[in-house]
Amino acid sequence: MRSTATEEFRRARDHLLASYGDLPRARAFPRPAIGETFSWVEDWFDAVAEGNHAPALRVVDLDKQGTVLADTSLSFAELAERSQRVAQWLRSVGVRRGDRILLMLGNRVELWESVLAAFRLGCTVIPTAVQLTPADLTDRLERGAVRHVIADAELTPKLEELSGSWTRIAIGHPVPGWLDYQQAYAAEPLREAVRTGPEDMSLIYFTSGTTSLPKMVGHTSVSYPVGHLSTMYWLGLRPGDVHLNISSPGWGKWAWSNLFSPWNAEATVMVVNQPRFTARPLLETMSRCAVTSFCAPATVWRSLLQEDLTRLPMSLREAVAAGEPLDWEVVRRVRESWGITVRDGYGQTETTASIGNPPGMPNGDGTLGWAMPGYDVALLDPQTGEPVLGSPAEGEICLPLDAQPLGLMSGYLGDTEATARCMRDGYYRTGDFATRDAEGRFTYLGRGDDVFKASDYRISPFELESVLLQHPAVQDAAVVPSPEPMRLAVPKAYVALAAGYLPEARTAELILAHAREHLAPYKRIRRIEFADLPKTTVSGKTQRAELRKREQQRSSRSVQEWWEEDFQK
Repeated sequence: MRSTATEEFRRARDHLLASYGDLPRARAFPRPAIGETFSWVEDWFDAVAEGNHAPALRVVDLDKQGTVLADTSLSFAELAERSQRVAQWLRSVGVRRGDRILLMLGNRVELWESVLAAFRLGCTVIPTAVQLTPADLTDRLERGAVRHVIADAELTPKLEELSGSWTRIAIGHPVPGWLDYQQAYAAEPLREAVRTGPEDMSLIYFTSGTTSLPKMVGHTSVSYPVGHLSTMYWLGLRPGDVHLNISSPGWGKWAWSNLFSPWNAEATVMVVNQPRFTARPLLETMSRCAVTSFCAPATVWRSLLQEDLTRLPMSLREAVAAGEPLDWEVVRRVRESWGITVRDGYGQTETTASIGNPPGMPNGDGTLGWAMPGYDVALLDPQTGEPVLGSPAEGEICLPLDAQPLGLMSGYLGDTEATARCMRDGYYRTGDFATRDAEGRFTYLGRGDDVFKASDYRISPFELESVLLQHPAVQDAAVVPSPEPMRLAVPKAYVALAAGYLPEARTAELILAHAREHLAPYKRIRRIEFADLPKTTVSGKTQRAELRKREQQRSSRSVQEWWEEDFQK
C-alpha cells in the first residue's frame, strides 16, 4: 500500500516539477490514485526521509538587534525519527486516532514534530495563534471538541483557568500539572502510521469572522497534503531549495508554505523568528542562509522596500506574495533591485493555491494569473448565479464541484448552513471577485463586501490602493466608502505613512494630487486620513470591515483627515 501510494504521489509531483514554464502541460497532471487509505506522513514524508540527511527544517532565532540567538537544523531523517518518538509517547499518554489536538506553539522545532506525530496517530490538528485571548481559546476548545493541548510553557497561564478534561502538555520549562514534552524523546519510535481514509480530518483552521464566530474549516488527510501540489507548482519549488515563508502557525498559509508544499518538493523549510518584525535582520539572514525561495504578504514586501535591497547578495530564484493583493509598485521595485519578479497568487484557508502566476510564465501587470493545476475556475454573475462567458468577464471566483478540486475543504464543521451557502448549485463560492481577460488571466477586484459603489460606479479598493502605494509617502493604504449626501459614498483612503513623512496637510495634498493624476475621475480618492491600519491577529490582513464600520459611525472628521475640498483654490 505504501509503495503504491508513494509512487502515485511521486508521479504527480514529478510531472509538475517537469512542467515549470508549461502551464497547459502542468494542468494535465495525473491526479494521484492513492487508494482508499493514505498517510501523507508515512507514504510520502517517511519515504523521502529514509536515509536522507538533507535539511528538512531550519529555524533561526534573532534578538531585537538582529543577533542570532540560535540556529537549529534538522534533516529529513532526524525529523522523521523525532516525530516517531513523539507519536509513541503521545500514544502512551492517551492520544488516540480521531482525537483533536490544539497546538499553541510559535515557529519552533517541536511544532513540526507535533504535527507529524499527530498525523502518524490519525489525529486532527488545530493550529492556533499564540496571541489568542482566553475567550478565543475557550471557543476553540469547546467547538473544536479538543481532547489534548500542546502549548509553549510560557503560554500555559492563558489556559490555566479554562475548564475541560483535555490533556495538558507543555514544551519548554516544566509546568506544574502539565506533562513534560521533553519525555517524548526517550520513547521508542512508532514506525507504522495509522492508515486514514480520504474523508478523515487532518487539520481544522478557525477562520476570522467579522459578523459571527470564526468558522471551522475542515481539511482531510488528502485535501491539504495532496492538494498542495498546486501550491508547490505556484511557488516554483524544487528539491534542495531553501524556502522562507513569513507566516504564523495559526494561519492556513503556514500549512501551505511551511509544511506541505516544501516537503512535497523535498525542499528545506526555513523560518526566521524575530521578537518584532524588522526588515534589515530578515534580509541579512536571507542572504547568509542562501534562501532560494521567499513568500510573504504584500505588507511585508512593502516593509522590505524601506531598505536598500541591493546592499546584500541574494540567492533568490523565486519570490511570491499571498494573503492580500500585491500592488505592482512592489513588483517593479523588487525587479529593479534583485532582477526577479514577485509573483502573485490566490487561494483561501478553504483551498490550496487555485490561481497564480507560476514560474516561467508571462507575468501580467497586476494580475493574479491563471487557474492552477487541479483547479477549474469560473466567474459567476452575483445576480443570476450563472457563469460569465467570454472576455473580458467579471464575477465571483467560484470552483465547479462536478470534478471537486483535491485542495478544497470538506466543509465548515458544525455549520451545515454555512457549508450549504458556499457550496450550492454545483459551485464552491469564494466571496472574492475578479475579472478574466482573453488569455484566461484573472485580476483581483476584492471581497464582495469590499467592492462598493460611488455615484453608481463600482469601485475596487485594490485598484485605488495600488495607485496610492506608488507614492513614496505611503507605507500602506486601505480604501473604503465614506458616506456623502450627493454621491451616497466617496472613496476614502486610510494611509499609514512611510518613515520621514508627517501626518499634515501638505502630505495629504501631495498624495491626493498623485491619486488625481493616476486615476479616472470617477475613481478619485476624495478623502484621506492618516492612521495605523487595523490588522487581523493571525494573518496580518487589513480589516477593511473595521474601517467601513468606523466610517458609518463617524459623526465628525478626524484631526488627521483631509478632504479634496480643503485644497481647492
